Amino acid sequence: MWQDMAGTTETMLENERDLYHANIKLGNCFIIYMEPLTYSAIVSAQDRYHALVNPSPLMLLNVNIPDTKIYLKLENLQAIGSFKLRGAINAICKLTPEQKREGVWTASKGNFARGLAWACSQEKIPCKVVVPHSAPAAKIQPAIDLGVEVIRVPVSLEEWMGIIFDGNLCERVTGTFIHPSFATDCIAGNGVIGLEILDTLPEVDSIVIPFGGGGLTHGISTAVKHRKPEVQIYAAEVEGAAPLKASLSEGNTVFIDCHHSFVDGIGSRTVSEEIFREVRKVVKDSIVVSPKEVAVALRLLVENSHVVAEGAGAASVAAAMTGMAGKGNIVCIVTGGCIDTDVLVKILQGELPS
Repeated sequence: MWQDMAGTTETMLENERDLYHANIKLGNCFIIYMEPLTYSAIVSAQDRYHALVNPSPLMLLNVNIPDTKIYLKLENLQAIGSFKLRGAINAICKLTPEQKREGVWTASKGNFARGLAWACSQEKIPCKVVVPHSAPAAKIQPAIDLGVEVIRVPVSLEEWMGIIFDGNLCERVTGTFIHPSFATDCIAGNGVIGLEILDTLPEVDSIVIPFGGGGLTHGISTAVKHRKPEVQIYAAEVEGAAPLKASLSEGNTVFIDCHHSFVDGIGSRTVSEEIFREVRKVVKDSIVVSPKEVAVALRLLVENSHVVAEGAGAASVAAAMTGMAGKGNIVCIVTGGCIDTDVLVKILQGELPS
């Protein structure tokens, strides 16, 4: 039996076939095809949501590496503790009055659910979030506290990622579907981070971006390459869950055996064709780090710079510390700071969480 978290608004659906279907139908099923992203769309997003999203700080990491300065783009300091707020707000701002009345929904393991919940709460827009049963309570509860209805489905993480990437979406939830990775409005909102980096640090040489669904990498790289093509873009992935590295090596998208670690914000079995087609044009390489290297980077952030990051957020720092992102001015995107307290304590004690 599925147990509701105390004091939450949740629906449990015992059979995923009650919720998902293999064949696309008309009606309440929404399939979002990723439209081409333009630089002007990113600039418009910055103008559109500037009153709701503050530019995140760019902070120099307190570490001594010859001929290298590592900067931290602190998206963990956003109102929800994650960059996901940017895309959610931009998507909400573009809804019609009728769409706002009917409400929105998404499928998310955590941070995007929280971002969309916060954005909807600002305008009292009804919001539902479909989550896998394994979604961390620490990431889902804040969305519920903001008035979101959460619908849990009993599927594994691998099955869940397949659902997201294949676009087999919910048939029983009404409203406008906003994809957490592929909605162009969300990607444009993410791209504003690239504009902020260039405005604050014009002499940036490289940018390292944790790679999850790929929308963050696509957005930032589109903004940066338009204004300064010579900046090198690197993805950061974790061993056992690095489909981009495998796909870049093969020249096309591939499926991998995915083994997850405490770094739960990034990593999956594959990369979507649409994202891979765009990202392969701009990413110089994917730097794959071990969970242990991420834990070391996370501890460094806390002890040397008083920055709390989740595993995915520290992956970019771990990647930069390998030296594979080159020398000069390197900006690491610290994507979020929503980490379970027990996990953080273990890492600070020198342990590697399972």
